[in-house]
Amino acid sequence: MTKIKCAILGGSGYTAVELIKLLLRHPGADIAAITSRQSEHIADLHPSLLGRLDVKCEPFDADALKAKGVQCAFGCLPHGTSMESIPPLLARDITVIDLSADYRLRDAKVYQEWYKETHHDAKNLAHAVYGLPELYGDKLPGAKLVANPGCYPQTAILGLAPLVANKLIALSGIIIDSKSGVSGAGRTPKLNFHFPECNESVTAYAVGTHRHTPEIEQALSDIAGEAVSVIFTPHLMPMDRGILSTIYATPTRAVNEAELVELYRSYFADKPFVRVRTNPPATKDTVGTNFLDVCVKVVRGKVLVLAAEDNLIRGASGVAVQNFNRVFGFDERTGLM
Repeated sequence: MTKIKCAILGGSGYTAVELIKLLLRHPGADIAAITSRQSEHIADLHPSLLGRLDVKCEPFDADALKAKGVQCAFGCLPHGTSMESIPPLLARDITVIDLSADYRLRDAKVYQEWYKETHHDAKNLAHAVYGLPELYGDKLPGAKLVANPGCYPQTAILGLAPLVANKLIALSGIIIDSKSGVSGAGRTPKLNFHFPECNESVTAYAVGTHRHTPEIEQALSDIAGEAVSVIFTPHLMPMDRGILSTIYATPTRAVNEAELVELYRSYFADKPFVRVRTNPPATKDTVGTNFLDVCVKVVRGKVLVLAAEDNLIRGASGVAVQNFNRVFGFDERTGLM
């Protein structure tokens, strides 16, 4: 199997270390470089990698990465920073799978509205492929820029896709109630995520203003062929990792649970990383995996969808490898099962 030389941009975070672990067991990937402002051996930043990868982090330099033969760069940088680093990579014919939010929203004005900053790379934004393989997989082979989806949006988009595609629910007033572990906030210390602040406590945040809202609506509108609107509220849970979303929707006709379960099974029949469950999933069912578990119920005339995933694997690094596989022609499951 031909190996693709890979670089990881921003090697110090949680998504980076999970990505490294996945690529180390991928038979078609060769980690050629890791960039970071911290010029340390990667095992000093992530002791779990001691004896598994002998690479020293280096400053970002597109020419240096090209000279190393890098063919694919995974961007694990914060939003706003990615759009500055990606253009020089694309100019050197290096494929980029970006884990930040910088290329997820097609409209630069929508990006500015929700992220409160100007998008500086409208040229590349125009041809970025949204990297949710279950829905946009046919656009991924050979793509040069893939915008990895957000963690929360995947539970909402895939959780609702069969219903929206078949117009079985009202396309406005959909309520998405999501809970996430603390690792979703990243590795940089912040007061709200300090142990005494978040332990033994549950709190909602970014109520009505969370940046994943337009991303969810964009993909669901693609599926529906018309505008979809949601009310999305995330909550911080006192656990390391995992996301559970409970979604409430109003059916457009009388439906029963058996019918919807069969619809979900049919819709995801050829999607290896979506598992349709008859009982509500728990976050622990998906920890350390690239699976997204989904369950659909009918309660008092309403449709309820429950979806769970590991926010660091399926929510970020795992789906990035899934995208890598699609882009470069590997079996979608390679390195992930």
